[in-house]
Amino acid sequence: MSKTEPDSTARADDTARVDDTARTTDGAAQAEVRAEVQDARELGAAGSQLSTAPREESLIGGPVLGVVGWARWFWRQLTSMRIALLLLFLLSLGAIPGSLIPQSGSDQLKVETFQKQHPTVSPIYEKLQLFHVYSSVWFSAIYILLFISLIGCIVPRTWQFVGQLRGRPPAAPKRLTRLPAYTTWRTTAEPEEARTAALALLKKHRFRADADGDAVAAEKGYLREAGNLIFHIALIVMLVSFASGQLFKSEGGKLIVEGGAFSNTLTQFDDFKSGSLFDADNLAPFSFTLDKFVGTWERQGPEIGTARTFEAKVRYTAGPGDKEHTKLIKVNKPLVVDGSKVYLISHGYAPTVTVKDGKGKVVFSGATPLLPFDTNLSSSGAIKVMDGYRDKNGKKDQLGFAALFVPTYGGKASGQMFSQFPDLDFPALNIGAYHGDLGVNAGVPQNVYQLDTSKMKPFKDAQGKILKKTLLPGETLTLPDGAGSITMDRDVKQWASFQITHQPGAGWALGGAIAAILGLAGSLFIQRRRIWVRAARGADGVTVVEMAGLGRSESAKLPEELGDLALALNNQAPTAPDPDEPAEPAETAETVETVEGAEK
Repeated sequence: MSKTEPDSTARADDTARVDDTARTTDGAAQAEVRAEVQDARELGAAGSQLSTAPREESLIGGPVLGVVGWARWFWRQLTSMRIALLLLFLLSLGAIPGSLIPQSGSDQLKVETFQKQHPTVSPIYEKLQLFHVYSSVWFSAIYILLFISLIGCIVPRTWQFVGQLRGRPPAAPKRLTRLPAYTTWRTTAEPEEARTAALALLKKHRFRADADGDAVAAEKGYLREAGNLIFHIALIVMLVSFASGQLFKSEGGKLIVEGGAFSNTLTQFDDFKSGSLFDADNLAPFSFTLDKFVGTWERQGPEIGTARTFEAKVRYTAGPGDKEHTKLIKVNKPLVVDGSKVYLISHGYAPTVTVKDGKGKVVFSGATPLLPFDTNLSSSGAIKVMDGYRDKNGKKDQLGFAALFVPTYGGKASGQMFSQFPDLDFPALNIGAYHGDLGVNAGVPQNVYQLDTSKMKPFKDAQGKILKKTLLPGETLTLPDGAGSITMDRDVKQWASFQITHQPGAGWALGGAIAAILGLAGSLFIQRRRIWVRAARGADGVTVVEMAGLGRSESAKLPEELGDLALALNNQAPTAPDPDEPAEPAETAETVETVEGAEK
């Protein structure tokens, strides 16, 4: 026999052994796969519905979809939480230009100024609707898609969650050893006694428990899904509140001198802006009178001149026929009337002056508000006499005075007309006199705090310069050529500027924000988990207790909780002795009986 024959036989045997091993390995692998599939089937009911989140679907390697299939796929993608978060991020990103670029809905004058200063980018911004971001097509599209996404996500999850609350905990899997938290022991108690004790124990720990065959199924942590749903519903409430607030809001400003009044009507506002769906008939019919403004400042130390208190004492009525109320409006403490809020935002001085013509007739008398331009309330403005004045020839004319007021004058020795302190310690009024056409009848809007001298002539003094004089309370500036006079009265009043706002939905937005925080906290810190307890007789007739737990996510608290429950149940279903070890009490009794028999 040649040497090659044994080698060939050996190789054939090796090949056969390899094939047998491969078949054995393949069989073991297939058996393992089948076991895993079986486990998945067994845990299918027990491990499902721990969350109401919809399943994520992918088209990679999937079948070709028709029109209905594509529509269903797009709908599921739109209502997924991933898309909702993406739309929420886009909405926040889209709101950034609205805070950086002037908006036509809030201040058209700023928009026009911006367009003049930036002629290159303004047409681009206009095409991109960046001057009215919140009413633009693209911002509205993101807003509406976010609404649809949240509603389409919440509605089915809510019904599914309600179904879970009304249903029973799922039955125990066949093999509890597959679950992440598991324990077992043998007990002397009967199976029915162990199951009854387990049911009572789980209910005592606020589990929703139910007996099913030889096992007890229990579930806990529903507030996790409830918190998740509350969070998403709160987002919708906040979005609706913000939308209604922007559409129906109104906001206006009013400057009122002490003793002056305000009624909440459009004609009473100095400036006013509102949402696109605002109706003037919806303005709350309240009114108020500013009795006195009180301001105090620090008078010594390094913080000298720093404001301490700003208070506006007002009397108001909520509507026709309502009795009069008093209120002290402070900074960030507004007057609230019928959903509208009146905020105190600024203040200044309004010196009282009296203007007479050449015959001594009073043609103007009253307080004129001036605007402060420094921290010590040095203020500037214009005093305009538009009607009732006639010159020395009896011809109608108009007077204008450029005014500069300081509440604490440093005196002529200081060489400057700036206030030394914000309070009325030494008030003074510097006047520059003009006459002619004020331009108020031209039909063009005019700033009441500025004097347009383009069509006016200045009064001249003896040196041929513009007639100017610094007046103290009670002093008078006499105009040349019998043109009249202007006197600074001793009464210097203060004015306060108020902002009257009506923001519908603000309370709902606050409630939605609080609910969103609470819901998010619940969804993050509460764990949804299930516990099963099985008690059945073993092959030797002794009761075997199995306990297992399953949570939505891996957590160290689940094994700890299962251990505590097992320890509590073990007190009522104590561990049976090991069958391999003799029972000590029986041996002791037997020994005792043997000893007693020997003595007899």
